[in-house]
Amino acid sequence: MAAETNMSANASDHLAQYSSVREFFHNRSVFVTGGTGFMGKVLVEKLLRSCPGIKNIYLLMRPKRGQNISLRLDELINAPLFDKLRKERQSDLSKIVPILGDITEPELGISVADQILLEKTVSVVFHSAATVKFDEALKLSVTINMLGTKRLIELCHKMTNLEALIHVSTAYCNCDRDEVDEEIYPPPYEPEQIIQCVQWMDESLIQVITPKLIGNRPNTYTFTKALAEDMLLKEAHNLPVAIVRPSIVLSSMNEPISGWVDNWNGPTGIIAAAGKGFFRTMLCHEDKVADLVPVDIVINLMICAAWRTATATTDHQPTRSRSITVYNCCTGQQKPITWKNFVNHSFQAMRKHPLGDLMWYPDGSCRSNWLINNISAFAFHLLPAHIIDIVSRLAGKKPIMVRMQSKLDKAAKCLEYFSTRQWRFLDNNVQALNVSLSIADRKEFPFDVSRIDWPQYIESYVLGIRHFIFKEHPSSLPEARKQLNKMLLLHRGSQLMLVLVVWRLIMSRSAVARKLWYHLLDFVLRMARVIPHI
Repeated sequence: MAAETNMSANASDHLAQYSSVREFFHNRSVFVTGGTGFMGKVLVEKLLRSCPGIKNIYLLMRPKRGQNISLRLDELINAPLFDKLRKERQSDLSKIVPILGDITEPELGISVADQILLEKTVSVVFHSAATVKFDEALKLSVTINMLGTKRLIELCHKMTNLEALIHVSTAYCNCDRDEVDEEIYPPPYEPEQIIQCVQWMDESLIQVITPKLIGNRPNTYTFTKALAEDMLLKEAHNLPVAIVRPSIVLSSMNEPISGWVDNWNGPTGIIAAAGKGFFRTMLCHEDKVADLVPVDIVINLMICAAWRTATATTDHQPTRSRSITVYNCCTGQQKPITWKNFVNHSFQAMRKHPLGDLMWYPDGSCRSNWLINNISAFAFHLLPAHIIDIVSRLAGKKPIMVRMQSKLDKAAKCLEYFSTRQWRFLDNNVQALNVSLSIADRKEFPFDVSRIDWPQYIESYVLGIRHFIFKEHPSSLPEARKQLNKMLLLHRGSQLMLVLVVWRLIMSRSAVARKLWYHLLDFVLRMARVIPHI
């Protein structure tokens, strides 16, 4: 009885001490790297919308394509992603403060005055800046993913009010293992040695030794992300740090807009090309789990991880633990979907909500055999691309299909490593964090992947590609459906024609085939005469 009373008292104390995620961010300032990237934009919007008491969000930004950081900020806040905020609380957008800098520069390229500002005012740091190009040159990948992280840690050590640093990694940084737990694994090399190596080596020499350095990992991205985690472990010391490792990040599921996506990365470019009808085969093991996760789920987990890192206590130790907690943000354990189902649902959605200006009927297959896939790619990708380009040249138009197919082939090859393998990403820390939240916080910052409805989500993903990538308005759907029906007739007609051509070729070249055909035809006619008398 006394034990029950103590448990009840402890629970009451916990509820009394509980500070919500929204309350935690009240009157606190946040520093974000990678804030103009896909995930960074969703993070900034979510913080402003769900944490209205937040003081400032400092964004590390650099001039790009002739635009200074003020113009880039204007472009950012005028994107469709911020429509809801602009309508409901436009004044909150003034809380976004651009900080001129560059992740590739010493001291992040931040001026002394801005460094002092960040050191005195920032409580939470989200580090999502990275090069996500799988085929990035090792030197640039090291500079951004490793040196950039090291320079950020140096700045964080000077921040007098820092309560949480959230580092965005990738679930695939340990893709040389079949099972990946929520821990930092020893890297193949010392991070500092790799940094020094690429700094003095000639670019051509680095390119030669890159395959040997990355070893069993498929690319420089996963390699440098693994090293960055180990470097964080060594350099962070007493900083309050947590790592979030998302798997393959796709469009938003619910927030702030269902299906929002603004890039061609990962499967998105492949799905978009398949929707247009000119990508039809890919090397992929259909029975493998496709570990895909909506971007808003990742962002909600990042925000809650920051809250947990800053507020976590134990009964016996009121101060924060300085060990680094890792969160594997993945769907494979709680809500798995195979590549076969992902592809099938995608095609169903693309036929229900077709894209405009189709080149052919959306259809295709995953091939598990390398040779068959290559033959199919030649027949369905390369050969039609050359024919279309020849016709374009004759018509005086610019040929683009061969170049486009080359880019798609490159993207498909980058994805092959992940579509032909399967991993088991353990997510106990993610589950524990979800349980520790109040019901209100779980509702406001949901990251329970078991609630994903895959057919519904993939349909919104395809609609997002249609609306946000191709800029096609919903009012264009009726016309697109008419074109789809025409393409279906053309597609079926061409299939029938191919069958007839092959049949005619076989009949003209093989006496055995002709004999079998005549026997079959004779059998069918005899059965037709017998059936009425039965």
